[in-house]
Amino acid sequence: MLNFIPSIDRYIFRLVIVPMLGVFALAASLLLLEKMLRLFDFVAVEGGPIGVVFKMLGALIPEYASLAIPLGLLLGTLFAFRKLATSSELDTMRGVGLSYFRLLRVPYVITGILVAVNIALVFYIQPLSRYYYEQMEYDLRSGALGASIKVGEFTTLADRMALRIEQSEDEGQRLIGIFARVANSEDQVLSISAREGSFMATTDDPDTIILRLTEGTIVQDTGSESPRVLSFSRHDLPIDLPAIEEFRARGEGSREYILPELLRIGWADDTASEQERDATQAAFNYRTVEIVMMWLMPLLAVSLAIPPKRSTSALGVFVSIIMVVSYHKINQYGEDIAALGRIDPIIALWGPFVIFAAIILFMFHRTAYVPGGQPLGALERVFSKLGKQIGKLFGRRKPNSLVADHQAQTATDAPPASAAPAE
Repeated sequence: MLNFIPSIDRYIFRLVIVPMLGVFALAASLLLLEKMLRLFDFVAVEGGPIGVVFKMLGALIPEYASLAIPLGLLLGTLFAFRKLATSSELDTMRGVGLSYFRLLRVPYVITGILVAVNIALVFYIQPLSRYYYEQMEYDLRSGALGASIKVGEFTTLADRMALRIEQSEDEGQRLIGIFARVANSEDQVLSISAREGSFMATTDDPDTIILRLTEGTIVQDTGSESPRVLSFSRHDLPIDLPAIEEFRARGEGSREYILPELLRIGWADDTASEQERDATQAAFNYRTVEIVMMWLMPLLAVSLAIPPKRSTSALGVFVSIIMVVSYHKINQYGEDIAALGRIDPIIALWGPFVIFAAIILFMFHRTAYVPGGQPLGALERVFSKLGKQIGKLFGRRKPNSLVADHQAQTATDAPPASAAPAE
């Protein structure tokens, strides 16, 4: 089916795609797991349903994917060319006249596809998913997701009712040990205790729910000396739900703007304030420079993938991760100071890009055109010497007693010296 594609390209594609997908999955999983722990704590504190955690994590996938895609592209290409170099296949390919640009044909096709995916993510999907995440967080805090009443604590409802529930079973369908204190407009107070209860929705008034109580007592304090005490087998207590404000409209902050909105507010909208214009211009340049940098990832991967001859050092892998993460953090800082209007976004974001691109092109030039060129050669030698010193420091040493026994055994086993001839 794919016979029209040269075999060398199919081979490189297999070498690149497997580690690249593995890095995607690993990076996204680590980011989501770290966020999942925080969300579980947050939802538990707010008393919300567990299912909302996974909805919120789903809303964060586009944001984490935009970070994992460049890293996966870099490491996928790096591992592929590292395997070619350590197995001497790269020397064979270079010996038959294949240049690095020819070998990078498939990685650049993959880069083009991933750049298109990342454009859709950072300019369209990610702003909308971020707004959806903020909306779910607001609903959870406000109680719109059913997160209001916490077991074992007093909860105030409608400013005139305090409710406490000892236990909750069957996912909130069965409540045990209920105490309610209700005050009406005439300053009369009802203290209600019941063995069991459950919430029931009403069809006529969506702003009111019914708390159906079973086997309890009502103590009515009317202000007189002797309160009225009533026992019941079943009692329906109406509860007015608190009013919940609608969530704000999308657009609080530049990170919720899609591409047309960034261009309109940043350059074409005369009614926008200077602060809004600075923030949107910084956000547009930040997203753009992060995408453009992806075109240099294959060159950086090749520059760091090839270890010195007769070496299997993986130093290039660690250096590549440090470089990409550091560059990403520099861009975030540049966006922050540009959004405050302290520096022009072109200088804050495209300045580091030019420096980083120059370093990558220099490293690739040494790898591709300088015989024996190793961009990390000096660093490799330093780490090699450092590794040897650490190995000597933590190497296994024989105890002194064993050394003494070995020397004594050697002296015993040695043949005696020949006697001098008699005169």
